[in-house]
Amino acid sequence: MIFFVLIPLYPLFSETLYSPTYGFTINPPAGYTYSGGDGKSRFSFSFENRAPAYLDIRIYEPGTFTSLEALGADIQKRISSKGESSLFTYRGRQALLMELTFTLNGKIQSGWGLCIELGDRGNNKHALLAALAYGDSSIEELINFHLSALDSIVPASGDELVPGPVSVYAFPEQKPEETKLAGLSVTALLEPEAAQACKATVDREFAVLASYSQDSLWKEAWIRFYKMIYRDAYDRLSGVAFAVERTISQQIDVAPRTPAQRDRLFAEQTLAWVQNFKYERDLLGSDFVDVVSAATEGRGDCDSRAMLWAIILRHNNIPSAIMVSRDYSHAMGLALVEGAGARFPTGTGDSERKWVVAETTAQVPLGLIGKSVADPAKWIPVLFE
Repeated sequence: MIFFVLIPLYPLFSETLYSPTYGFTINPPAGYTYSGGDGKSRFSFSFENRAPAYLDIRIYEPGTFTSLEALGADIQKRISSKGESSLFTYRGRQALLMELTFTLNGKIQSGWGLCIELGDRGNNKHALLAALAYGDSSIEELINFHLSALDSIVPASGDELVPGPVSVYAFPEQKPEETKLAGLSVTALLEPEAAQACKATVDREFAVLASYSQDSLWKEAWIRFYKMIYRDAYDRLSGVAFAVERTISQQIDVAPRTPAQRDRLFAEQTLAWVQNFKYERDLLGSDFVDVVSAATEGRGDCDSRAMLWAIILRHNNIPSAIMVSRDYSHAMGLALVEGAGARFPTGTGDSERKWVVAETTAQVPLGLIGKSVADPAKWIPVLFE
């Protein structure tokens, strides 16, 4: 008998749930709690302590339905839902996005459903995942929560650092084009709608985050906000990371260096690049310039620059992260490189790491942090790996 188990990962900061049986993960907005299921293939989550919103997940073994369309039609019929369905491809897998409108306990519900193949893309026999995110139709703000929950689904190992299913549905893959990078005499391959796609994710996730300003889970929500943006942007910026590495390598590889020395110098040179961006904030919007626009237009606030820097370092096999502070209204980059500088600790025991800090909005060396923002207790680490 196959048992389906969801294991919480990083419980201090998030509600990421992992199925070792089927290999997928999901990270719904902070506050969704387990409310029922059969312990095998059906799980339900509720957001009721904050709003009338729900998330239901069910796994179907291979052969249960002849197609995703058949699964979607069966779901729509069983809950008497009205709404259109659209088939699309997600990283070589078939997927189906459904609009939901139905009545539950006398109240009209609305939301979205996602059906998607699980497992190895090379396998002809896939288990199918169906996830329904819905709630009181009179609360329009819940739509962002529904879409965010579904977009957090990672169908299989290897999908952790690519845009989520909802984002791919909204912005299908396009042929990359050579695009000029700000402050560098080089172009990078970027999809034409990469910046628009990143901004759409930023705006949706900021709308979700805004609901937690006075909530006890504000810290968890804030961390999730950055993780969702990071996941959406990482693969989109692969061409940018390659172009930056190619440019900086021409400068740092003129002399022999150890791998550790090279990593440090690469982190320093990449930091110098983002430090030269134009400082820009949007206090009436998300206050986060999408990282594609940051790279191509040379603009952004501290968190946009820190995330861009961290993404480029990770593409070049340098462990990186960011840290954010509500007390200081600031963000900084983090990297595991050798050399001098202030360090921010995370973890304990064997998992302890001491990260070099990176100030991205002032032209200061890697590892330098101002005394006015140096209290470690007022910083929150956002680890992406």
